[in-house]
Amino acid sequence: MNVVVCVKQIPDPAAPQSLEPGTHTLDRSGKLILDDSDAYGVEMALQLAEQAGGGDVTLVSMAPNGETSGLRTALAMGAASAVLVSDDALKGADALTTAKVLAAAIKKSNPDLILTATESSDGYTGTVPVQIAELLGLPSITFAKSVVIEGGNVKVQRQTESGYDDVVAPLPLLVTVTAGVVEPRYPSFKGIMAAKSKPVETVTASDLGIATGAAGQEITSVVDAEARAAGEIVVDDGDGAQRIVAFLEELKLV
Repeated sequence: MNVVVCVKQIPDPAAPQSLEPGTHTLDRSGKLILDDSDAYGVEMALQLAEQAGGGDVTLVSMAPNGETSGLRTALAMGAASAVLVSDDALKGADALTTAKVLAAAIKKSNPDLILTATESSDGYTGTVPVQIAELLGLPSITFAKSVVIEGGNVKVQRQTESGYDDVVAPLPLLVTVTAGVVEPRYPSFKGIMAAKSKPVETVTASDLGIATGAAGQEITSVVDAEARAAGEIVVDDGDGAQRIVAFLEELKLV
């Protein structure tokens, strides 16, 4: 079982964030960490490979400045190798360009299964995974809360607003996983040390045959969110419950 996991390396959400002057894009010049949402995909891939009796888990990522800190975390969890696309020409790439780059990198591994998060913690478009599947000509299943391999098929419980759907699809395919699919393992000291010597292949867009002439997105302005207005304080003079109900009715919530 050969599994590719798309992982994103992002600025630490716990640290102060800044925008690059003139471009209004997130400053990614410092150390990047593994997106928490991608740790679930890495863990799911490792478990599926173990259950299949063996196989490789390969990471695919796109990040500036040859950054590998986040990749090393995922390698320390147990992934075997990684492919990093790092190219100044991809700075400010939009979702579709990102999908084209990742799809081209994924082809190098010829996987049986591709796992991704449902969306990244710093972008939230939620469109890149299904775009990758379309570009590769593969089926995709989104919002998986359970993934089981049976023969040449994947059985997925797909999370919905009212429960879940049972979905079956043949390999190869792409699956996006939710945060509840598994509990990610913590890298052991042995795993951290081993990760330092695991192979990370760094390639550029041109190495993958990707044209970057129209890679960028233009952000014209960024404004602060409106300050939250003060709420209404209801003093209970015996009619507090009625006033709250009337307020909810006005909002059409009851």
